[in-house]
Amino acid sequence: MWRSKKFIAIAVVVAVVLVGSIGGIVSAQSDNGDDSPLGAQRGALLDRVCEIYEENTGVAINQQELKDAFAQTQSEMRDEALDRHLQKLVEQGKMSQDEANQYQEWRQAKPDIPLPRPFNCGSGFQGFPGGHRLPGWGAAHPAP
Repeated sequence: MWRSKKFIAIAVVVAVVLVGSIGGIVSAQSDNGDDSPLGAQRGALLDRVCEIYEENTGVAINQQELKDAFAQTQSEMRDEALDRHLQKLVEQGKMSQDEANQYQEWRQAKPDIPLPRPFNCGSGFQGFPGGHRLPGWGAAHPAP
């Protein structure tokens, strides 16, 4: 009796892991840049915004320049949010100002190379966009 329950439990775990792995692989292969439905929607949105702006003002907007402006704004807002978060951690005593400065220096010095898809999900793991972790964080310093 016990052996059959153990076998069923193992079979269920293996099936769940297998289905999850296949789903992850399919998801990773479908998220390859702007070919995704979300990327196509963004492109269509920017096209329409450019058309409406041109209709209203008579001045055309370069779509690539608009994309670059959005990317720059997003980057600046992410940096400001990180600065506020680090300052909050310093005020709470979870890290020193020196540690916060070291993290900022490290972040500015690291290459700006995106990770391959399953790792760069943009989930904000550990409280930071793109899954960045503060140095020295572990079990003693749980995520906010």
